[in-house]
Amino acid sequence: MSAPSGSHTIFQYAWLIVVLLVPVALLNYLDRQMLAAMKSSMISDIPGIDNKENWGLVLAVFKWVYAGLSPFGGYVADRISRRHVICLSLLVWSLVTWLTAEVSTFQQLLLMRALMGISEAFYIPAALALITDYHTGRSRSLAVGVHQTGIYAGLILGGMAGYAADAPQIGWRFVFSGCGLAGILYALPLMLILKNPPQAALRQTFNPAQTLQALLTNVNFLLLVLYFTLPAIAGWVVRDWMPDILREKFSLSQGKAGLVSTFVHPACILGAAVGGLLADRWMQRNHRGRIFISAIGMAMFLPSLYAVGSAHTQFTAMAGLVLFGIGWGFFDCNNMPILC
Repeated sequence: MSAPSGSHTIFQYAWLIVVLLVPVALLNYLDRQMLAAMKSSMISDIPGIDNKENWGLVLAVFKWVYAGLSPFGGYVADRISRRHVICLSLLVWSLVTWLTAEVSTFQQLLLMRALMGISEAFYIPAALALITDYHTGRSRSLAVGVHQTGIYAGLILGGMAGYAADAPQIGWRFVFSGCGLAGILYALPLMLILKNPPQAALRQTFNPAQTLQALLTNVNFLLLVLYFTLPAIAGWVVRDWMPDILREKFSLSQGKAGLVSTFVHPACILGAAVGGLLADRWMQRNHRGRIFISAIGMAMFLPSLYAVGSAHTQFTAMAGLVLFGIGWGFFDCNNMPILC
C-alpha cells in the first residue's frame, strides 16, 4: 500500500502516521511496566519464581533478546515494508501478551518474555524510520516527541496494573488477556490505514557488513553507545524494581506501590519538554548545547536515586522520583538529536 500523493495530503498523512503509532508505542511499554506492578501476584501464582534472582531473570531475558535483535529489526525495516513490520510486530505482541495470561510455569513465562523481546525489537526501528520518512523537515523532532508520549503513557498505565491484580474479580491474568485482545483489535484497522513512505523517502541500499564495520571502528559511535547504555541501567532499575522497592520500604499495597512509582513518568514528560526547549536555545549559541542539557539531566540521577534510597517518608521518595524523571527527560529528549 503506497502513500497518498500531493504535498498537502502527505503533510496531513504524516501526522496521521504519528497518531496511529502512539497507541502501539503505548502497548509496547505497557507490558513492561505491568510486570513490575504485578510482581507479587505473579510470583504467588506461578510456581518456580520463588526468589528475586528468578524474577530478575524474567525481566532480563526480554532485554537480552530485545537488545540482541534490535539491529536486525532495523535492518529488516530498511529492507522490506515498514508497514508490514509494524503490523506484524503488533500482532505478535498481542498474541504473546494474551498467551502470557495462560502460563503456569516459570519456564513458560521466560519463553513468553523472550518472544516479547523478538516482537518489540522490530517495532521501534520500523516506527521511528516511518515517522522520519514522512517528517523530513522541521516537524521531525516534534513528531518523534509526540510518539514518545505513547511510551510514557504506557508506563503510567502499566504502573496502575497492580490495583487490577489485587482485585479478586480481575487478577493479573485478566489484565494480560485484555491487553492482548486490545492489541489484536487495534492491529486490524492499523493494517488498513497505515501506508508505506513515499518512494522519494526510501533509503539508498547499503552493505550491512561494511556499515557494521564502519560503526564498530568509529570511536564517536562507540562513545555514544556507552553514553546511551550507562544511564539506561539506572532507568531500567527504576522502571523494573521501583514498585517492589517502595512496597517493601513503606509497607504499601501492590497497587499503591505501582501508582507511586509512576510519578517519575509525568516528570519525564515535563523534563523532555523543558529540556528540549532549553537545548534548542542553547544550540543557537553553542553547538554542544544539546550535550550540555543532556549532561545536566544525567547529573540529576545520582542525588535523585540517593534520595529515594535513603528516604524515610513517601514524600521524600516521590520527590526523588520526580527529580529523576526531570533529569531523564533532559537526557531522553536529546538522544536522537545528538545521534543525528
